Amino acid sequence: MADKSRTRTAKKRPPITREAVLAAALELADAEGSAALTMRKLADRIGVEAMSIYYHVPNKDAILTGLVDLVFGEIELPATEHGWRRAMHDRAVSTRNVLVRHRWAIGLMDSRRDPGLSTLRHHDAVIGALRAGGFSIAGAAHAFSALDSYIYGFVLQELSLPFETSEELAEVADGIVTEMPAGEFPHLTEMAVRHAMLPGYSYANEFEIGLDLILDSLEQRLPLPGWGEAAASD
Repeated sequence: MADKSRTRTAKKRPPITREAVLAAALELADAEGSAALTMRKLADRIGVEAMSIYYHVPNKDAILTGLVDLVFGEIELPATEHGWRRAMHDRAVSTRNVLVRHRWAIGLMDSRRDPGLSTLRHHDAVIGALRAGGFSIAGAAHAFSALDSYIYGFVLQELSLPFETSEELAEVADGIVTEMPAGEFPHLTEMAVRHAMLPGYSYANEFEIGLDLILDSLEQRLPLPGWGEAAASD
């Protein structure tokens, strides 16, 4: 009787595909982090034997590559109809949102030796938007590097902060200010009291302010030799 039950269960289970394996791996990574991702845990989540997964992905490294590709696929591709600056702004905001949603991903984003199609499509679109905006090849490389360094760095710091809401931030800041020796750290105290602890303040709002500073700088450098296409061809 038990054998018949297992047979019926096997017949009801949808066929395993590479896409299904990666979707389950994404759920597991989001829940427990990529370090917790093992073939056995993944098999248990899907409801199959671990060996069944190897028919679709050869090893954990291939799963990680597939997961990175899924994450890149969620990032909004830059649209060029409103200019390179708007394209880079919107792409940066989208990237941050995706990385906050998949907190485990940031350390893996550019670590793959065999990137997937979504990853390649994303990189190509970013370079294309910069080139269409007048950046030289070298200038596009400089801009791409500066933007990603800022995005990844900001998200790493954001995810490591000991608070999430403005109320939690005010509580943490108040505790720090209270414990500091009176008058010893005047500038830090001033920033905490007159900026970070104000009602409605959110550290996340700093992202677009810093992003605009970088975009302003890139915009100023675009006419300079080595940055703009026209200057490079002179």
